[in-house]
Amino acid sequence: MSLTLGHFLSLGAILFSLSVVGIFLNRRNLIVLLMAIELMLLAVNMNFVAFSYYLGDMHGQIFVFFILTVAAAESAIGLAILVLLFRNKSSINVEEINTLKG
Repeated sequence: MSLTLGHFLSLGAILFSLSVVGIFLNRRNLIVLLMAIELMLLAVNMNFVAFSYYLGDMHGQIFVFFILTVAAAESAIGLAILVLLFRNKSSINVEEINTLKG
């Protein structure tokens, strides 16, 4: 049995829906929210790679490379902001961090 495009797209849809459920069910922990967003980006990237492979075009894989570099920078900045919020508020609970004033 060989893997078809439908297999990859269904796995990407499952990963994407798990990340959406993770975002809506978890409204407390900021780290889990960031991980769900990263899982969402990875599900979309997997679909890009699957289409790129099955269509015989390298543009999708190059686009994924750029998306991953931007996602890595976004994760680093998000974690830096999270560390600063924890130092100031002593909590990473999203409900306690309701203002962004300095």
